[in-house]
Amino acid sequence: MGASLKKKIGIASLIMMASVMASRVIGIFRESVIAYIGGRGVAVDAYQVAFIIPDILNHIVASGFLSLTFIPIFSKYVAQNREAEGWRVFSIILNGFGLLLICLLVVCEWATPELIALAAPGWNDPAATAMVITMTRIILPAQFLFFSGGMFMAVQFAKEKFFLPALAPLIYNGGIILGGLLLGPQLGMVGFAWGVLAGAFLGNFALQYRGAKLLGMKWSITLKLWHPELVNYIKITLPLMFGLTMAFSHELFIRFFGSFLPAGSISGLNYANRVMQVLVGVFGQAVGAATYPFLSKMVAENNLHEANRLLNQTLRYLALIIPVAALVMVLRHEVVAILFERGKFHAADTAQTARMLMFMMPGAVGFAAQTLVVRGYYATQNTWFPTLFTTLAVLVSLPVYYLAMRAFGPVGIASAGAVSAMLQASLLFTLWNRRSDNREARQVPLFYGGMTLLAILTGIFLAWFKGAALAGLEATSFWGYILVCGATGMMFLAVLAGVGSLFRIAEIMEPLRAVVSKAKRIGRPV
Repeated sequence: MGASLKKKIGIASLIMMASVMASRVIGIFRESVIAYIGGRGVAVDAYQVAFIIPDILNHIVASGFLSLTFIPIFSKYVAQNREAEGWRVFSIILNGFGLLLICLLVVCEWATPELIALAAPGWNDPAATAMVITMTRIILPAQFLFFSGGMFMAVQFAKEKFFLPALAPLIYNGGIILGGLLLGPQLGMVGFAWGVLAGAFLGNFALQYRGAKLLGMKWSITLKLWHPELVNYIKITLPLMFGLTMAFSHELFIRFFGSFLPAGSISGLNYANRVMQVLVGVFGQAVGAATYPFLSKMVAENNLHEANRLLNQTLRYLALIIPVAALVMVLRHEVVAILFERGKFHAADTAQTARMLMFMMPGAVGFAAQTLVVRGYYATQNTWFPTLFTTLAVLVSLPVYYLAMRAFGPVGIASAGAVSAMLQASLLFTLWNRRSDNREARQVPLFYGGMTLLAILTGIFLAWFKGAALAGLEATSFWGYILVCGATGMMFLAVLAGVGSLFRIAEIMEPLRAVVSKAKRIGRPV
């Protein structure tokens, strides 16, 4: 991989990591506001259930996959100096799928009560069900904004422009927070639902429309159902529309199986999941989104060897998530207390949520790795195989979730998600290596094994350090929790730097040097 390309990927990764990190921080703040207003009870459970139908609808039109499926198509026209035709294809796809989505939205708005009964069969509270129906109908129209905004973002990614798309999740989460703070006192959790709609319009639609226009977007009222590129797009996207991924299914399973458990189970699992998703987003989604355009370009140039080298190298850096996840497991109680323990979220809620987080956190590496590995398949425009595989894996995991839920309650659901995600990512990478003749891939699982051993030993040491060396600290208040997290975090960085330096592990030392260098530049007087 050339120095110029490595620099481009690094810059893109930093932009997307900063965006995802900021988005996850704002997302955690959003959950903190929700916890303050709703606690860990039935109203917050209802708010989470209200997303089931919108999320499924979003999945059906593949809004979350637009940057993966449309980028290769549009990039081809740009590379061939046929951008005008690329914009015509853009219009055909936007118009065709947009009309389909509008029709589905109308049906879902009309049949919301019946759909909720199917999606959350464990609900037996009429008042809570009425709340779910109201919020679902408010959130549903946002799916059109996500879809059209996703098309606008895809063309920006294709032209290697990342800044405005990076702002979308920040504005979206900001809208939810403002909706809850401004409308929550009068409308309760319904205020957050209105915030969802407002945030989607501003961040995912209006801003991205502006970004695409700045790049020369030319939209036209044209609809050709048999256009070759539309047919090709449908072939690529169809498996994504009806296939299942572990990340998408895990959130649905939290709400579906959680509906059979006592009140507060869904919200507790959701709070734990949001903490885990911070790591998944920063380590997996951001790096994957930044790497994918370059991966697609290498595949388009028939340079699969370099594409494999890029994938292997990126996966090795991704392994840093393993020791970081161990740190969060050690500090689980303090992390949950700092983030959520205020308002209607009490100490007992902290204890329950921290227990769920302990069993959910190991899955972070699986969820993060899968977001990267699957992009190898998508770069080759092969969406059928990974989708059929992940769908089968999700279906196989259903009895695991059910039995774990029956045996262990919320903790069982958390554990089932972690185990399923790790197994699915491992098998998907193994199959990719066989299909692409990725001969250098054998070093990746060995490296992950080493990082897992490091995480276990570091976790044991940090647990001792927290329990013994910090035993004298007053850690039952907000600032006490902050002090424990700070001291344990500094010890973690010292151990990580020591191991990285001793064994000359570039995947540890390079990110640490980059952080130190950045901190020095910030602290340098102007």
